[in-house]
Amino acid sequence: MHETDPAAVKPELKALVVEASRALALLDVPRLEELAVSCDALNRSLDSMSAEDKRELTQQAREAQADMSVLRRVLEATRANRNVMRRLRQMRERRLEYEERLVRASTNTATEDAAEVAAEADAETVAEVDAGAEGAHGVD
Repeated sequence: MHETDPAAVKPELKALVVEASRALALLDVPRLEELAVSCDALNRSLDSMSAEDKRELTQQAREAQADMSVLRRVLEATRANRNVMRRLRQMRERRLEYEERLVRASTNTATEDAAEVAAEADAETVAEVDAGAEGAHGVD
């Protein structure tokens, strides 16, 4: 039968949970990804574990229960923070879209105003040229 040293096995799950809590709190994405792979490997190995290894893992889970509760609370807080960040991002995007529309509207208005001013200036220039031409004809 496969014998395992309890002291060598017990800290693993607890250490994994504690480290996951810290990495999540610090938003250490690379480490979280590594831990997710480790958890996935642990889950896959459950089917091939001996009864003794399963008992040992069950004992580790009991001993890590307080740490798992901390991890659960960190996960819940992270989920809530993620939801808040998503809402803030959506609000910012809507504000930026609104600001862009305002800029476009003011640019369009400025362009229209500039076109109006240019048209008025052209009309004045044409009037001045016409007046100058009439005056020139009178001098003849």
